[in-house]
Amino acid sequence: MTKTPFFDLERPYPVAALVGAGPGDIGLMTLAGAKALSTAAVVIYDALANPALLELCGSDAELIYVGKRAREHTLSQDEINALLVRKCRDLMNGPEYQKRCVVRLKGGDPFVFGRGGEEGQVLTEAEIPFIIIPGITAGIAGPAYAGIPVTHRDFTSTVTFITGHQRDAGSGKATGTQAGDETSDVNYDALAKLGGTLVFYMGVKNLPDITQKLISSGMAATTPAAVVRMATHPEQQTVVGTVETIAEAAEKAKIKAPAITVIGKVVSVRDELNWFEARPLFGQTVLVTRTRQQASELGEQLINLGAKVIEAPTIEIVKPTDRQAALAAIDNMRAYDCVVFTSPNGVFSTWQAMEELELDGRDFAASVAAIGPATADALRSIGITPDIVAPDAIGEELASELIDYFGRKNGDVPAADADMNLSGRRFLLLRAEIARPALVDMLRKAHAEVHDVPVYQTRIPDALPPSAVEAIGNGTVNWITFTSASTAKNLHTILPEELRAMVGKCKRLSIGPMTSQAMESLGWPPTAEAREHNIPGMIQALLHEAMKTQANGSGK
Repeated sequence: MTKTPFFDLERPYPVAALVGAGPGDIGLMTLAGAKALSTAAVVIYDALANPALLELCGSDAELIYVGKRAREHTLSQDEINALLVRKCRDLMNGPEYQKRCVVRLKGGDPFVFGRGGEEGQVLTEAEIPFIIIPGITAGIAGPAYAGIPVTHRDFTSTVTFITGHQRDAGSGKATGTQAGDETSDVNYDALAKLGGTLVFYMGVKNLPDITQKLISSGMAATTPAAVVRMATHPEQQTVVGTVETIAEAAEKAKIKAPAITVIGKVVSVRDELNWFEARPLFGQTVLVTRTRQQASELGEQLINLGAKVIEAPTIEIVKPTDRQAALAAIDNMRAYDCVVFTSPNGVFSTWQAMEELELDGRDFAASVAAIGPATADALRSIGITPDIVAPDAIGEELASELIDYFGRKNGDVPAADADMNLSGRRFLLLRAEIARPALVDMLRKAHAEVHDVPVYQTRIPDALPPSAVEAIGNGTVNWITFTSASTAKNLHTILPEELRAMVGKCKRLSIGPMTSQAMESLGWPPTAEAREHNIPGMIQALLHEAMKTQANGSGK
């Protein structure tokens, strides 16, 4: 009698989840898949699953790589099956059963050339409850990201998925044997007669044989065709031709796996629908030197505009040397006329301390000030609307705004900033341990009482991520972004001396004058500087440069 997936009163919850990771873009992971990863005790993942998805897992999840590429396998399929069963049984016999699961994370969809069906059968045989969470398969997502609809009412209502790998005679194992080999189970005569859209997975090596077989079986040699490499990734590459020419075009473009091939009239509409590769920063690699906590804000916008983003944190945010002094000052904020923030880091560090002290927004001072729009946005994100905002992230401008604002409150007639009298006014500055003195000096010159309290300190990381060092060294970085003088100085310190010259060969984007000055002192003058000294301003500057480069017809 055929077995069915095993659930009973003793084990009513799934132990395993066969999860489709999608084609590569982490935004295409399903909500169900993300939830499974967040509760996973163990994740057994493939080469084609984007490793960034593993960040969705808890810090205590066991991560096991079982990738397979061509003839390089970390584990055989039988070994993967045994591992999956063993980890599931360990979980079933442990205290976390019913709360966590074992995730088998597979590129694309588990049931589309992913051997998920075989693994599900193994789990059924072992009487292990499991669920299937489908993923978006590359055969749909790849063409979509290349501007090719797999169906179109003017061309076809059918689409066929075919694996470009074949089977060893008698072994049942997929290999890279030629499409014309007698062990092939693909009926090319039927495919040629069927027409519609054909999508071949994993067939780059065999593309000359596949196309020759289709033509020999009666398909018109002029049928449009495309090959999409690294579909949905920033490195996506698309080559277009016909069934007769596509193999040669792919070889000339040095297309390698992973790639899919699309054959059919639908390829002809690519020029009208090629949205992904048409984005303004597509093909640009941008190194982001912000802190890891802040990199996502800039990085997400760059990714949405088509760039490949490499994080290279040059600053670490840690607690201040005198943590108790910071807590005491924050606990006493209402004793001040104004609390002043000079960076988003100061805002978030203060809010973290407030939560520790069980304080909330009602415990702020009578007025709150922010240096520049980014710091103001950070305050708004915690529910605080600043009363005073300097238009630019420059200490002198914030000092002038404060002197003018509180001077008018004192009833003084606005005059030169230095002459304004703030006698009796108390200011609490919550900022970094090492900060420019201009703001404090100007306020004290106006007779204000100023308490400058560090709520965080910055530290230079021990090293850059290997991916960042490699990208700088091999010259694949187009732009490096600098959001403060410290990011520039710290990158210079961290980088091996022989790589500093490589930074000079990249284009460099500065957030503002102070950062530009630091960059120039290091021999890395900015290629562009943001007019508005914030993240949106940097994005606009980068887009302007990209458009200018495209207009000139030049590359990097």
